Amino acid sequence: MLSWISKENVHMKKILFVCHGNICRSAMAEFIMKDLVKKEGMEDQFYIESAATSTEEIGNDIYPPAKQKLREKGVPFTRHYARQVTKKDYKLFDVILLMDANNQRNIKHIIPNNPDHKIHLLLDGKNIADPWYTDDFETAYQDILKGCQTWLDRLVWEK
Repeated sequence: MLSWISKENVHMKKILFVCHGNICRSAMAEFIMKDLVKKEGMEDQFYIESAATSTEEIGNDIYPPAKQKLREKGVPFTRHYARQVTKKDYKLFDVILLMDANNQRNIKHIIPNNPDHKIHLLLDGKNIADPWYTDDFETAYQDILKGCQTWLDRLVWEK
């Protein structure tokens, strides 16, 4: 994981998306944000990853219906390996974006403090419903896209 840190990319904005299992929402957010950044020609200014608060899905790829939704929307993706968020992630990433209040509660077991105010909900004040349970990948996609667009604008203006 530390292999991407170098002198060349120390000034990149580093974003970590987090959900429960890292096979639906956070993985979708990772690839949606990568696509938005690429379309803006800013790939060299961002480093984007995703992770889980749980260990349930470690090593697993994106859930097939989530892949289908990304394909349907024309969002490119690669083989994904779910991983759990770590304490080190707090130091490494500039912003950690969570999908819902459960993620906020669960991440505190891993990263108990947020002194630099890096941890936020992807959608301010709104949970992104887990399509694993709702089977509503369209709504999840739309909410994630909205959150990614908002955060991309925020992070570009911060520079």
